[in-house]
Amino acid sequence: MAIRRALISVSDKTGIVEFSRALAAQGVEIISTGGTASLLEKEGIPVIGISDVTGFPEIMDGRVKTLHPAVHSGLLAVRDNEEHTKAMKELGLDYIDLVVVNLYPFKETIAKPGVSYEDAIENIDIGGPTMLRSAAKNHAFVTVVVDSADYTGVVEELQAGGDTTLETRKRLAAKVFRHTAAYDALISDYLSKLNGEPLPESYTVTYEKVQDLRYGENPHQQAAFYKKPLAAEGSITTAVQLHGKELSYNNISDANAALAIVKEFEEPAVVAVKHMNPCGVGVGTTVHEAFQKAYAADPTSIFGGIVAANRTLERETALLLHDIFLEIVIAPDFTQEALDVLMQKKNIRLMKLGELNAPKERKPEWLVTSVEGGMLVQQSDVHSLTEADLKVVTNRKPTDEELKQLLFGWKVVKHVKSNAILLAQNDMTVGVGAGQMNRVGAARIAIEQAGEKAKGAVLASDAFFPMGDTLELAAKAGITAVIQPGGSIKDEESIAVANAHNIAMVMTDVRHFKH
Repeated sequence: MAIRRALISVSDKTGIVEFSRALAAQGVEIISTGGTASLLEKEGIPVIGISDVTGFPEIMDGRVKTLHPAVHSGLLAVRDNEEHTKAMKELGLDYIDLVVVNLYPFKETIAKPGVSYEDAIENIDIGGPTMLRSAAKNHAFVTVVVDSADYTGVVEELQAGGDTTLETRKRLAAKVFRHTAAYDALISDYLSKLNGEPLPESYTVTYEKVQDLRYGENPHQQAAFYKKPLAAEGSITTAVQLHGKELSYNNISDANAALAIVKEFEEPAVVAVKHMNPCGVGVGTTVHEAFQKAYAADPTSIFGGIVAANRTLERETALLLHDIFLEIVIAPDFTQEALDVLMQKKNIRLMKLGELNAPKERKPEWLVTSVEGGMLVQQSDVHSLTEADLKVVTNRKPTDEELKQLLFGWKVVKHVKSNAILLAQNDMTVGVGAGQMNRVGAARIAIEQAGEKAKGAVLASDAFFPMGDTLELAAKAGITAVIQPGGSIKDEESIAVANAHNIAMVMTDVRHFKH
């Protein structure tokens, strides 16, 4: 067989003129519609209008033009089936050997600020997906192209042998069904959310590949990095890498964890993360001051870690970063002087985020977590609280400074793996106990790490105390105030221990488990 007739109808016209000219040079007859036909004619490429094929005009503002037996018979006919061949001849129909279609820009439309419902609906393509699916189903005989990146390969095969190989047609058909599935997933997600159904009876998601990764968590695991089609700005998926080695799977996971923490703060903040947990967090009047606190919190664990800032990174801070082995530095932006310093290190990855939304402007996203044979879906934890939300449960109220540190600790502990205990003082973390099987164990680790800095520090717990033993440890270490959710049947025991040691304790009625 050979490719004799092609149907071309594209919204994205990248490369279509050159591709069509190459087809025409091979003697391929081109059928086209609307704006694509006008463009090709303007470029001097012979075109047959779709109405000349169907014998029916394009109607309803172009909504109905290719939904016709003359089109879909030519696409779906099985060429070595006698009944199909007979029907085509009796009806005076001809085959279509190549389909080149890309779809109405639905994603780009709904990405526009303030897009109307009517505009979104009008940009749902019907004829395009139908042609693509017909051609892809019949890939034994029909070549179908949905991506301009495949134009060159198709032309080369056509020039070499007059047709594409079955292997190519299979590959392109699979790509088509991925494309139409992703397109439909976007539409269903848009309409489901519009109708107040964020968790419908079937949950269809789509992601776009950012890059293949060398491996996953470990070298024997295959991996790739994908992003949502409409990923929010200020995320690791939309960040621009300015320098350094290619990101790894673990780099991306840690960077995402660091960003989640640094976004909690209005004031200049710096976060150091290692293995998905913060090893140091500091806030200050400048990024330079915030980094000094984050570094002092744990100068050992930061080695080989990831640092994220919520302000532009300047030369003074870059000089401090330069002296530490770090995998990634992330910031909304870098001054040129900072880049000049950091780019002296060949492998360090520098990621530019762009502008970050204020914490109060954050909206929860739906997060998907895989489990064997399925997945879990939940909203992201963007809950925040103020001093007015706190309930003092002890005889002594926290001082203003203790309240400030308690709120700081609460912002961070929600991002520490459960069971989590965090100690804070002077706008910085001084001890972190993460991922322990019991809360006392987490407290011991945090207190041991803090050492003398535990005296006068405050303690934040991601969940309630099942008994008073953690408070006893806190008292021995010199901790003066505690923030915790409350809700245990033994809350009164913890309150009694706090009162006995003159510890101020507040409850939030909010838990922040992070598994």
